[in-house]
Amino acid sequence: MTRLSYHVGEHDGGYGYRLGDVWSETFADHDAALSAAKSAAQRQHFEGSNAEISYQLPDGRWQSEHVDGGDRPDTEVVEDGARAIR
Repeated sequence: MTRLSYHVGEHDGGYGYRLGDVWSETFADHDAALSAAKSAAQRQHFEGSNAEISYQLPDGRWQSEHVDGGDRPDTEVVEDGARAIR
């Protein structure tokens, strides 16, 4: 099973969360960013429909693939520099 880690930390003069190298919008305070990260992580557990998706890779190329709507990742929220928050 895939595991996704949402990291909460300082970002652009406020706080945000990131998945890999991609940051969310900036929140005014840590609690708002933490709440948004927990919400994003929880939404990963909702089953959906099978679909064809496209996303941009770090090098700028686009990737397309088929995804199974029932194949959901395990998620966690992590404070940058700290342990996971469940």
